[in-house]
Amino acid sequence: MLFGTIIIAILIFSSFHHTTSLPPHASLSTCHNTTFNCGTITSLSYPFTGGERPSFCGPPQFYLSCNDGVPQLNFSSVSYRVLQVNSVTRTLSLARLDLWNETCTNEYVNSTFDDTSFFRYGSGNQNLTLFYECKPTSALTQPPGNLFHCDSNGYKNDSYSLVGPFPLDPILGVVECDRHIEVPILEEQANRLVENRSLLREVLMEGFNVKYENPYESECSQCLGSGGQHCGFDSDNNESICICAHQLCPTPDKGSSSKVGVVIGAVAGVVALVGIVGCAYFVVRRKRKIDDKSRSEDLFMPPSRGDTFTSTTNTSQTVSSYPSSKSVTVPRSFYFGVQVFTYPELEEATKFFDPSRELGEGGFGTVYKGELKDGRVVAVKRLYDSNFKRVEQFMNEVEILARIRHKNLVTLYGCTSRHSRELLLVYEFISNGTVADHLQRTRSNSALLPWPIRLNIAVETAEALAYLHASDVIHRDVKSNNILLDDKFQVKVADFGLSRLFPNHVTHVSTAPQGTPGYVDPEYYQCYQLTDKSDVYSFGVVLVELISSLQAVDINRNRNDVNLANMAVNKIHNQELHELVDPSLGFEKDYAIRRMTTAVAELAFRCLQQQREMRPTMDEVVDILRGIKSDELGAREDAEVVDIRMDEVILLKKVPSPVSPDSVVDKWVSGSSVSNSS
Repeated sequence: MLFGTIIIAILIFSSFHHTTSLPPHASLSTCHNTTFNCGTITSLSYPFTGGERPSFCGPPQFYLSCNDGVPQLNFSSVSYRVLQVNSVTRTLSLARLDLWNETCTNEYVNSTFDDTSFFRYGSGNQNLTLFYECKPTSALTQPPGNLFHCDSNGYKNDSYSLVGPFPLDPILGVVECDRHIEVPILEEQANRLVENRSLLREVLMEGFNVKYENPYESECSQCLGSGGQHCGFDSDNNESICICAHQLCPTPDKGSSSKVGVVIGAVAGVVALVGIVGCAYFVVRRKRKIDDKSRSEDLFMPPSRGDTFTSTTNTSQTVSSYPSSKSVTVPRSFYFGVQVFTYPELEEATKFFDPSRELGEGGFGTVYKGELKDGRVVAVKRLYDSNFKRVEQFMNEVEILARIRHKNLVTLYGCTSRHSRELLLVYEFISNGTVADHLQRTRSNSALLPWPIRLNIAVETAEALAYLHASDVIHRDVKSNNILLDDKFQVKVADFGLSRLFPNHVTHVSTAPQGTPGYVDPEYYQCYQLTDKSDVYSFGVVLVELISSLQAVDINRNRNDVNLANMAVNKIHNQELHELVDPSLGFEKDYAIRRMTTAVAELAFRCLQQQREMRPTMDEVVDILRGIKSDELGAREDAEVVDIRMDEVILLKKVPSPVSPDSVVDKWVSGSSVSNSS
């Protein structure tokens, strides 16, 4: 340690023995007498340079150019138009020069201000991704609202704009784009864009906010405090300079007592620093050992709707509420009412995120199987580092799952702190895969799902969604991959990363386009407004999956049938339901199954209507499905004496209305009035 201290002292001493190199004929007083002026930007002084202010008047990162009255800043190979400068808040308002009054560009470079030494993003920004050179597709039934065109070699290529996290737009699942760039925009303008209240070109011209910081500010303050008139910068030696009148401020001679004092002071500071670092190391190490022992098995019941959340609490309690756990007394932390785990204990639970323990991947992260020291088997979601605004998504899922509890919703056991080195969510482990796994037979142990199980899956999923809607929550990503099954084929709806709290006093929530291709409400592409009917549409696709065993999107099908929702509506409308239903269900041979499948198909037909007002609510869906399920026995008894032809079902007739007054489901609905929650 002593040797290291001596080396550091030598380096500090030697730092005083270099010479500055400035332009030989430079008039240093110009830094004091001139400011940067260009267009609407005037009277800029240190740290900015450019125009009449020579380059040695400030760090090169703050150089501004002036072209035709337009002030410009170049950073990370991208040129920006400077719209405003606020020297008090140290904020710049910038807009990309190549996208000024344009939506197309040949400069496919992301806007990045991650150099925290000089610039960083300010508050009030949102991410915008522009996709270029996209290939047309027949999977989109109508042009989405975020479509625009760019000329390339005489051809108009499809392009798309996406506000928010990348790559979650459902369009990206069916459209192939060769290029994309990321550009920040103001959050207010982002909302106007998704609500079609502003054009893309207008939003880009409003720019975004960047905070600037001068790492040489302390040296400049010392300069001015010791009699210097102005600050500058020596680019050759990469250091701040202090200007007195027409020359550099004088510095003490080499070997003078003042310089020796500086060196002695620096060495003493280094020695003190070494001691402080050593003490801090042992304190942190001890704290980590204590944190690693932190464990809790019992979770607070999430607060009821409308309750206020407490961010973090610490308590101690004897826990033995889980069948597989051991009774222990431990300290515990809570965040939004759920347990906070340390990163090391979840790393250990997943065997350091062993790839062999990977359960699957989603839009936000990878899920691993883990086992806690108390014996609980869990699913640990590890959020992607590259995911934009991942902290917001993390907090969103914790808050949603903390406030709801239902037998058909996956349970959140806990999470890491939002300040942890990685964001991890811990759920109950559901062992039997997803509905999609079983329908597509992708699991090695997956068996053919018989009709009674499929109908029960539909009922329990609908009950879970109805409960969410009653709790002012929209799921936003309902799909067969997010419906988990336990060993008894009971449903657990999962993945609330895209969910939104939906206040009951509003009719819709405007949001950036998100979801999964094939499941997204078609009106969502037009106005990006969420309602509970958006979940109803997605659930309609799941119903079609359950009766057909087909994927929501399959580019190997006929181009008109790539989208399963469109395919189903057409088949039902054209009296071709038998071509849609999975033959293994016994649709042609079993009257009871045929009747129930037809009723479920009719319900799906109603859920898949283009206009939201034509779709049922989830409460209505639950009532209909429960009615179909309760009539299963009676339908089988009637099958012995009754034989109904397919063309006698009003659903399959070519009528413009999605709902028939003589529908086979009316019998079940008329006598049913059942609560949606359990």
